[in-house]
Amino acid sequence: MCDDDHGDGNRNGNRNGLGRRALFVTSATAALTLGSVTFGTSGAEAAHGDQETKTIRGTLPTGSPDFVYLPVEVPSGVRELKVSYSYGRPTVPAGTAGNALDIGVFDERGTELGGKGFRGWSGGARTEFFLRADEATPGYIPGPVRPGTWHIALGPYTVAPDGLPYEITITLTYGRPATAVKPVYPPERAKGRGRAWYRGDCHLHSWYSDGRRTLAELAALARAAGLDFINSSEHNTQSAHAHWAEHAGDDLLIMLGEEVTTRNGHVLALGVDPGTFVDWRYRARDNRFGKYAREIRRAGGLVVPAHPHATCIGCNWKFGFGEADAVEVWNGAYSPEDEVALADWDGMLVAAVREGREGREGRTGRADWIPAMGNSDAHRDPDPVGRPQTVVLADDLTREAIQEGLRAGRSYVAESKDVSVSFTASGARGEHAGIGERLQVDADAAVTVRLEATGSAGCVIRFVTDQGVLFTSAEIPASGTGAAEWRTTASYAAYVRAEVRRPPIVPGFPGPLAAFTNPIFLGRQ
Repeated sequence: MCDDDHGDGNRNGNRNGLGRRALFVTSATAALTLGSVTFGTSGAEAAHGDQETKTIRGTLPTGSPDFVYLPVEVPSGVRELKVSYSYGRPTVPAGTAGNALDIGVFDERGTELGGKGFRGWSGGARTEFFLRADEATPGYIPGPVRPGTWHIALGPYTVAPDGLPYEITITLTYGRPATAVKPVYPPERAKGRGRAWYRGDCHLHSWYSDGRRTLAELAALARAAGLDFINSSEHNTQSAHAHWAEHAGDDLLIMLGEEVTTRNGHVLALGVDPGTFVDWRYRARDNRFGKYAREIRRAGGLVVPAHPHATCIGCNWKFGFGEADAVEVWNGAYSPEDEVALADWDGMLVAAVREGREGREGRTGRADWIPAMGNSDAHRDPDPVGRPQTVVLADDLTREAIQEGLRAGRSYVAESKDVSVSFTASGARGEHAGIGERLQVDADAAVTVRLEATGSAGCVIRFVTDQGVLFTSAEIPASGTGAAEWRTTASYAAYVRAEVRRPPIVPGFPGPLAAFTNPIFLGRQ
């Protein structure tokens, strides 16, 4: 907890140890509120450019709440708020979590869950931030510094056994506020090619959260990766939304979103309305996720759990998939985590056909099976953008059309722009279906499924059904182009999906994916 000594409240660099503290509950989430920080100057007394600084020190114990709020009484006449912080990082025994402390800020409108007070979050990516009417540190929202009780939000992500000592320095700069800048957002339409297959990467990070690339660098890398669309997905902030417009173009659709980063998993808010903020301050036990999933959809977005079997602290998805519009099965370089996610998703497909839900419209407005997608989650060099990428059949290159294709599962995931597949199912009487669709045939009617692949030299093609892997091809030749056909019936296979696999790294286990498709369902509904 905080030290009990108190500073004298004078300007420029005095300390204010906080003896007062209280435990309160916001919604279902417990949070610790520390004693208020007050400043002795008002705008009427200060000259333009005057500054006042306070430094606060304290220690958080193990078992601290997820969020600790430091109230700051901001007087009138403040032009800029600046905050810097540091914390102790002692050596800990092997297998024990050390200290990690995130930071953000809420303005005078308060810290209510889902409220309007959010003004920025940098997690653990920065040691300081500022905000004023015309500009703010990446991750933070520009706007006036109005008088009232602001809150610095601390997130003790992990705390070492001996506690987490911290130091926070707050600097107010007085004077006339700068002129606010009206945000400009990217268009919701690019030129496109009409109904076609479009390539996208919907999970990317820039310096507006914990990435190390500028938006210009991300846009250039997206174009080089052959992408037609991307989605802004910074951790717990919408601050990048107003800075993407200049990087969009006829050749690149830029959708806006957020990676909602909770303590029980991460979810992509994919393609929401500009400026939409989705709160993240809850766990599965708080029973709040459904509300915010619905908020994402009301804002025009898709709900996509990200890397559901990731092993980093807080990354593993624990909210269930009842609200998901799609699930990110492949995240970055293909790994055992992705293999587990793929198997888990396949199990959900089996459950859907077993319960007869795949053909009915659910509350999300799509058939109630969950399509899969893949994204790079690129943060910094050498993370490749567009590896993997989701290739979606859409009526045009627009936010609405891309989302509709993703929601319907008319998509496959490819390792890179060099890999393409065509996957179809046909019946003896001319019936035809593609990825994400249903082939309407009798249960005992012959069905032929066919996959054609390019950019896949040395790979094998596998057809997977609700029984498992029922067909594996010979290796695709050095030309990289290959095809495979397999015959079945709807009574034998309720669905078929395709995989293109690289050679095994570990003998006896399947090799990494080069591509995989969403399923084609077989049989009459």
